[in-house]
Amino acid sequence: MLELRAPDGTTAVLVVEVKRTIAARDVDAELERLIRTVDLLDLSGAVPTLVARYLPATTRERVTAAGASYLDATGNLQIASERPPLFVAATGAQRDPWRGPGRPRGGLRGAPAARVVRALADYRPPMSVPELVERSGASTGATYRVVDFLEQEALIDRRKPGPITAVRWRAVLERWSKDYGFDRADVVRGFIAPRGVEPTIESLRRPTGLAYVVTGSVAAQLDAPFAPARLLTAYVADPVEAASRLDLRPTDSGANVVLAANADDFAFDRARDVDGLRVAAVSQVAVDLMTGPGRNPAEAEALLDWMEENEDAWRR
Repeated sequence: MLELRAPDGTTAVLVVEVKRTIAARDVDAELERLIRTVDLLDLSGAVPTLVARYLPATTRERVTAAGASYLDATGNLQIASERPPLFVAATGAQRDPWRGPGRPRGGLRGAPAARVVRALADYRPPMSVPELVERSGASTGATYRVVDFLEQEALIDRRKPGPITAVRWRAVLERWSKDYGFDRADVVRGFIAPRGVEPTIESLRRPTGLAYVVTGSVAAQLDAPFAPARLLTAYVADPVEAASRLDLRPTDSGANVVLAANADDFAFDRARDVDGLRVAAVSQVAVDLMTGPGRNPAEAEALLDWMEENEDAWRR
């Protein structure tokens, strides 16, 4: 326990649990233990506080959402008390400085993670890890690493041994957007469509054999209309070849068409045809909008809201 005394003599008591590590999935259990301690010691108004060597962002967010306080050894802290009035916050490291070079990365970077995340969003649980491997097309090792990471982040629930029983798909997609976005594809090129976006969309509707999927604002308009799209974004196999076939002009600024390509074609997974237009899956479109320019993040919020209200329309 830590007692803080204000100049007027009032005190705040922090009831502190110190652990080497605390994952997001551990927060509820740790806080429940602290609250029981507060009740046992009859410390009404005491502030439950979690302390660890390093607390990931998702853990910190879960602690504050529960109305508790936290502190880690890198300087991340938020301590709040109603009486005496106290609020102290600071930002420390955003990556675990003690993570050894041989340990798996704590994140969702790379094509295997993208495939697993997309499958978790697109398919309803329950599903076993082998089923997830088959649906995602990722390797068994990569799938288990992503599942373990998301479980630690409290973004999925899994019975051990047994299937994944719950996926908080919106939070999973938001977490993925920290490590991936359309502008972080392997190749991204900007172009000008001299006749505008709409004629280019009509060109894509015609059967030309071009491998593409439309994403971003144009794709979002098909499900959650927000505002007329001024920018066309799409994944293609080869941006230069696609631009030539669509009569686009390369540009470094003022682009109204942006084409991207990845060495792995996960963005094409579970694409759909809408009135002759090949469109990326809604889960892919949402993440591409989250990290896009201008009004894209607002469009992402509108699309995610639509996804929550119409889950039967896009989730298998």
